[in-house]
Amino acid sequence: MKESGKITMDVDSLRSEIRDKSVRVIDVRREEDYKQDHIPTAVNLPLASLLSDDSPERVLKLVTSMGIDDEIPVVVYDDTFGALASRVAWTLEYIGHSNVTLLETTYGHWKSLGLEKDSQIPDVQSKEHSMHLHPEILATSDYLENAKTKDNVILIDNRERLNFLEQHIPGAISLPYRTLATKDKILRPKEDMKRLLDNRGITGNSEIITYCGSVGTLSGLAYYALKSVGLPNTKLYVRSFKEWKNLHKPTEKQEDASYWDLSAE
Repeated sequence: MKESGKITMDVDSLRSEIRDKSVRVIDVRREEDYKQDHIPTAVNLPLASLLSDDSPERVLKLVTSMGIDDEIPVVVYDDTFGALASRVAWTLEYIGHSNVTLLETTYGHWKSLGLEKDSQIPDVQSKEHSMHLHPEILATSDYLENAKTKDNVILIDNRERLNFLEQHIPGAISLPYRTLATKDKILRPKEDMKRLLDNRGITGNSEIITYCGSVGTLSGLAYYALKSVGLPNTKLYVRSFKEWKNLHKPTEKQEDASYWDLSAE
């Protein structure tokens, strides 16, 4: 079972839970990659399929079809540094599945360790799952427009530094997604992450809203990075900068940035 406040699951714990049949594993890679091989017992939910309609009603149908009830622990993984898995995990959390974690590493790294893989597609029975929406973890454009002027709100942009310098939502802090990981793990260890965030002034009891380019993947990873250090009041602006621009909301450019300011750190 997930420890309270635990964001990622380590490889050995997942292997043990798979053996005990006490976990539902979700692989969010493309169907053709999943069919080639995947972590044993994993079901496939390609991110593109989720994003084609991520209304709560449809997500609930997907969840029940994958044999997920309210109680079963869920672990999500991808092969894209955790960003796609994070977006799926956040969506499950939004509809009310509390026991969801991210595999601490990518599938590519799992394979490089020589761990078990399978090409069998598991036979999964549908389960019942209730719907308990958590609007407190979602930011809409209207919400963000009102919130970003408040003193106790921190807005974080998780896109590449160059994109941030070119254009961003006024008042945002740049925290490029690449800074969140270590070489083989999708998130830095807690103390290391805390130091990174402290250096950016991201601490304390502020409300934190995170966004990225379009669909909330990079910022989904940041959402879990923030939760991993115990910053509870965190929201994902899931439609992100693409929607903000399409709505012709105000943006700003970093006028005084020189080229050396492109470093991730």
